[in-house]
Amino acid sequence: MPKVFVTRRIPEIGINMLKEKGYDVEVSDVDGVLPRKVLLEKVKGADAVLSLLTDKINAEFLDAAGPQLKIVANYAVGFDNIDVKALNEKNVIAANTPGVLNESVAEMSITLLLAIAKKVVEADKFMREGKYKGWGPMMFLGNDLAGKTLGLIGLGRIGQVVAQRMSAGFEMKVIYYDIKRNEEAEKKYNLEYRDLESLLKDSDFVSIHVPMTPETKHLLGADQFKMMKKTAYLVNTARGPVIDENALVEALKAGLIKGVALDVYENEPAMAEGLKDLPNTILIPHIASATEETRGAMSELAAKNIIAALSGEEPMTPIKI
Repeated sequence: MPKVFVTRRIPEIGINMLKEKGYDVEVSDVDGVLPRKVLLEKVKGADAVLSLLTDKINAEFLDAAGPQLKIVANYAVGFDNIDVKALNEKNVIAANTPGVLNESVAEMSITLLLAIAKKVVEADKFMREGKYKGWGPMMFLGNDLAGKTLGLIGLGRIGQVVAQRMSAGFEMKVIYYDIKRNEEAEKKYNLEYRDLESLLKDSDFVSIHVPMTPETKHLLGADQFKMMKKTAYLVNTARGPVIDENALVEALKAGLIKGVALDVYENEPAMAEGLKDLPNTILIPHIASATEETRGAMSELAAKNIIAALSGEEPMTPIKI
C-alpha cells in the first residue's frame, strides 16, 4: 500500500481522492508549518509527499524520505521551495498546481488595486474607531482607475487575467514588462510592451505577477522606487522577495510612491521593520488564492498528480525546467 504524507491540512477533496485509491494517507496534525526535524521524520518511507510552499524540498529532504519516493506534489503554482534539479537527479517527480488559481489571484490583485486607491481600509478603521461625525467633501479622497495606466510586471496566466479585466472592465491603459514578449496577448488584450524602467516611470498603478527566481529577487528596490511616480500605487500578490522590503519602507516614508498593498512578504511571516506602522499600506496574510473553489481545486489537482505518478503515469502538471 503506497504511503502518502501531506505536510499540512488542506481541503478534504484531494485527501479523500487519495484514500479512495487505497493509499495509506497521513495528514500532519500540527497547526502550522512542521518543524524541519519533524518533517524529515514524517516523510521517511513515503512514496509521495503533498507539500506546501513552506516546506523546503531539497537533497536533505530526499535523503530522509528514502529511495522509494516517487513524487513531491506542491500545493502551489510557485515552486521556489523545491530544488527541482535535486529531484531530477533522484528520479523523483516534482509537480505543482498551475491554472486553477488564476482567477482568484487575479481577483485579489484587482481587489487590492481598488482598495488602496479608494482608501477602503483607512476608512473602515476610521469608522470602527468612532471618528465619523458626518460627510465631508475632503474626507478620504482616493483616486480613480479609469483612464489611468496600469503596469504589469509579468504577463503569465494571472497577469493576463488582470490585463483583460482592467483593460475591458475599467478602461485602463495596460502596459507590461516580461522577459518574454507576448505579441498575441498584446493584440488580444490591447497591451503595450515596455522595458521595466519605462513601465515604472509611466504607470499610475503597478501590479507584480512574476515567479520567484534568482533573477526576480529584489527586482524592485531603491533605484526602481525612485523611477516611479510619486502618485503611484504598488500591489504584490506574487512573491515577497521580488520587492526589497526595507527599501520599500524607506520609499513609502520618503513619499517616493503613494501607497502599497501586499499579500506576500520577503521573509514571511515577518514584515520589514516599520511597514505595519505606515498608514498608506494594505497588508494581508498571503490569501490571494484563498477561496473555497480555488483551494479545493488545488487539493484535487495535487491529488491527481500523485495518483498519476504512483500509477506509473505522467502527472497532469509536472514541473519541468
